Amino acid sequence: MFEAIEIIVSAETNGKILSLNITEGESLEPSQLIGIVDTTQLYWQKVQLQQSKKQVGARKQDVSIQLASLEEQLAYQQREKIRVEKLIAAKAGNTKQLDDINAQIAIIHKQIAAMKENLEKNNQGVTDNSGLVDAQIAAINDQLAKAYIKSPIAGTVIVKYAEAGEVTSLGRPLFKVADVDNLYLRAYVSSAQLTQLQLNQPVKVYSDFGEKERREYDGIITWISPEAEFTPKTIQTKDERANLVYAIKVLVKNDGFLKIGMYGDVRFSGKE
Repeated sequence: MFEAIEIIVSAETNGKILSLNITEGESLEPSQLIGIVDTTQLYWQKVQLQQSKKQVGARKQDVSIQLASLEEQLAYQQREKIRVEKLIAAKAGNTKQLDDINAQIAIIHKQIAAMKENLEKNNQGVTDNSGLVDAQIAAINDQLAKAYIKSPIAGTVIVKYAEAGEVTSLGRPLFKVADVDNLYLRAYVSSAQLTQLQLNQPVKVYSDFGEKERREYDGIITWISPEAEFTPKTIQTKDERANLVYAIKVLVKNDGFLKIGMYGDVRFSGKE
């Protein structure tokens, strides 16, 4: 029996389906946008987070501006130190005055170091909070992207499970798409036939279109089951005594005539 790779596309978010522009039998391209789920609430959550980020950013302080006053005091004391040192050298000043200035300079240095450390800790906290908000915004953007319904592969819509206007939820199936350009014939062989097969082996495939009409296709064996199973009731083998068979898959390029569910045969080494 011919089968295809089928993918059930499910909703990745909750909300009302605003559009789902597909019909059964329609061909889709990979990543083709075909619908969208309402994103209003997500949009306003994103706006709130963006405003929160602005408020967080406003708490960040300019270290150089905050330290300007102390650095000005330090510069003044350093100038005074030079002046007093000159007076002492000229024997017109006293060492106590210089000691007082040196003590004041040491205090200002400690004040600058303490304030700088506090400001940097504050700014680091602001940066961390801003990064947290950025992560939340990124999560919202990811949810917004998932609200857009797209086809994961190039294929044909097999079944449509939902319609525009319905309220969907995370994981609810929306439609099924299948790659009908490349079909697989699932066939069954006996253990004796199995010895003649290997992966990537070219074979001939025949499709049934009626009592006498058949079409021939080139096929490639892409999978061989490692385990035997009892012959399915819907399958006929040349040797009806072959109770245990092995399943294989044969890749066939579809010319448009093959359909999912049609029956077919596979021939290799001159035998069916």
